[in-house]
Amino acid sequence: MEENFESLKVMVIDDSKTIRRTAETLLKKVGCTVITAVDGFDALAKIADNNPDIIFVDIMMPRLDGYQTCALIKNNSAFRGTPVIMLSSKDGLFDKAKGRIVGSDQYLTKPFSKEELLGAIRAHVPQSDDLAGASEA
Repeated sequence: MEENFESLKVMVIDDSKTIRRTAETLLKKVGCTVITAVDGFDALAKIADNNPDIIFVDIMMPRLDGYQTCALIKNNSAFRGTPVIMLSSKDGLFDKAKGRIVGSDQYLTKPFSKEELLGAIRAHVPQSDDLAGASEA
């Protein structure tokens, strides 16, 4: 069963054009609206305007890294409940722990698969019945 993620707003923050484009392509195919940002500063302005349902943020970025960006999002009462998924090319225990400290909800190692991306959305964004297709059988 192909899932329907229509009306879901997903933000992808990454300084890599390739990662942004890959994530955007995968997410648009399942119906998501995708907002991309090149770094934390770019993202913070767009978060307020777009109010995304879930945010994917790269850890290694210039100016404002993923940890700082996540901390700023989670410190804002309007967006505290928004799931933030960290993206990193390092699969380190330290990075995962640090991500948890700043309030991230999950950690994905790059390169991520379509399944991992959709799995993170499934795990953190409540799907209403009409959104999921309403049929249980």
